[in-house]
Amino acid sequence: MTLSLNSFPPGGIAVVIGSTGGIGSAFMDALDASGRFGAVIGLSRRSDPPLDLLDEASIEAAAAAVRQRGPLRLVVDATGILSDAEMSPEKALRQIDPAQMARSYAINAIGPALLLKHFGPAMARDGKSVFATLSAKVGSIGDNGLGGWISYRAAKAGLNQIVRTASIELGRRAPELVVLALHPGTVDTGLSKPFAKAGLEVQTPDAAAGRLCSVIDTVDASQTGGFFSYTGERLPW
Repeated sequence: MTLSLNSFPPGGIAVVIGSTGGIGSAFMDALDASGRFGAVIGLSRRSDPPLDLLDEASIEAAAAAVRQRGPLRLVVDATGILSDAEMSPEKALRQIDPAQMARSYAINAIGPALLLKHFGPAMARDGKSVFATLSAKVGSIGDNGLGGWISYRAAKAGLNQIVRTASIELGRRAPELVVLALHPGTVDTGLSKPFAKAGLEVQTPDAAAGRLCSVIDTVDASQTGGFFSYTGERLPW
């Protein structure tokens, strides 16, 4: 599926952070194929310049390098962690580990906050621009009826508050800027595939990126600070 993304002024720069991951690389392909942007830049720990969410200096340097390329129209933050060899989502309060909780916050909330700190002021002042970060429906407090996954839920809820707060401040400088938290659904990547349940739709990264691009293309400044599903549905806080 090729998207036009014609709600954006033509030209300018699009950036995908976490561009080597499953969804990130799919976003790179979709944005390149759209032909809407003058350049599509992928940033990760292995890019040039490198960007590491746990190293603010690298974030600041990457943002400064991108600013030299032209007006920044779109930033997609496709980073995040749910589990790896060192951590897994808790099923009960007794499993809370302070170090693992702090790591989840560092990557899922503090890292995106630092991206907003350094990339937010670089967004184009005139015409539509979007900063979109991947949140998760399990970060919705209103939708939580199952419990569990305490650190991940709390970090994503924190991210949603960061998005909402940043949208207010950044909107004063760039009235057409849209800052979004996006729920990608269950995607066939290392993050969510191990936790897919029977009956859940598991999307390919390409399908997920395409659906999220459609949401990004549809929203406008009246919806800044919002929390949206890949279906376009506005999710409860």
